[in-house]
Amino acid sequence: MTSKKTAAIDGGAILDRLHAALTRYVILPSAEAVDAVALWIAATHAQAAWAHAPRLVIRAPEKRCGKSRLLDVVEGTCHLPLITVNASPAAVYRAIGSDTPPTLLVDEADTIFGAATAAANEDLRGLLNAGHQRNRPALRYDANTQRVEKIPTFAMAALAGIGAMPDTIEDRAVVVRMRRRAPGESVAPYRHRRDRPALAALAADLTDWLTANLPDLERAEPAMPLEDRAADTWEPLIAVADLAAGDWPARARAAALILTTDRDIAAVASDRIRLLNDCRAAFGDDDALPTAVLLDRLKADPESPWTDHGSSNLTPLKLGTLLREYDIRSANIRFGPPIGQVKGYSRADFTDAWTRYCPPTDTTTPTPPSQPSQPSHSSSAPGRNLGWDGPARPTQDSVPALTSPGTAGTDGTDTPRLRVIEGGR
Repeated sequence: MTSKKTAAIDGGAILDRLHAALTRYVILPSAEAVDAVALWIAATHAQAAWAHAPRLVIRAPEKRCGKSRLLDVVEGTCHLPLITVNASPAAVYRAIGSDTPPTLLVDEADTIFGAATAAANEDLRGLLNAGHQRNRPALRYDANTQRVEKIPTFAMAALAGIGAMPDTIEDRAVVVRMRRRAPGESVAPYRHRRDRPALAALAADLTDWLTANLPDLERAEPAMPLEDRAADTWEPLIAVADLAAGDWPARARAAALILTTDRDIAAVASDRIRLLNDCRAAFGDDDALPTAVLLDRLKADPESPWTDHGSSNLTPLKLGTLLREYDIRSANIRFGPPIGQVKGYSRADFTDAWTRYCPPTDTTTPTPPSQPSQPSHSSSAPGRNLGWDGPARPTQDSVPALTSPGTAGTDGTDTPRLRVIEGGR
């Protein structure tokens, strides 16, 4: 039962104050980004209630885009901030290995996960990946006690830096892509000694509100507009929004849809996923292609990575190795003259992988556009599309059904129906 003290706390009003603090000091790229950061900060004060600890990635293409200033505001308002510009995995393990972990804030994260240093920090990346979910401890052997020690890894974390973070971190994160202020955009200067006490008072109000409602948050199962890991990441934020009520639930779901779409569009596909997409384009309407023809078509695009893939470009052996992960293998296929029987690939062997890993070729739902920087919210404002009209899960064109239909030409020993390719092209 909700106590009178709990009922007297207006969570929506506290989130509104947090929203105002963010927009006072920082220009964020969209109204949805402001909402997302405010809800992420609030969620840090209820870590005990969550099964997943979403990461917050604050990235920018260049310096002076406001990412460090945003991290200053996050540091002033989140739960038990632990901010650093560099850290060893051992130090992070010890810092978060408790029942009440701090909120880890990493500035200049590009110096840790950049191209020159990423390989040396794989342990830290693994820690951040594992800490997204409860009950994923790290095991370390203590030579003094001669015992294996379990070290908790669960903690919310924010990373700020230039460029993208490792894809496995961004896949577990709310990603905010900062940009430089445009002419005419202005913010108030932030001074730590002068301004942080007000942020600390706001953090205390968040703690009082959310701590008093921890039992409700632990039981919360909010209707989610996303699926799989994206739903795991956004669930704490949407649970906080539902607790706040008012227009926050709709705003949270709109932010989840828009920021996740933006993140997926900006994501750099792995070489294998890129290869699957490029093979689909290379096949066109053909039912089969000789390996040599498929390679020629892949390398025909000057912007593709296949013209200079490795020391000897993309060879039949390398192509086979990359595709083998998806159970796609070359076979002896008889083509029309003058080719005859040669090694090649059948379209039917790609169908399942294309369905599971590649975006649909025919998309009818337009990408939600980014909104202008930080307009004021109003539940009665005309024309504002919040992207969420209730508990029903909206249709997601980007999530294809995981089906594996039977394909013609694979049963028995009959010769598959193949398109004759004249002249080897």
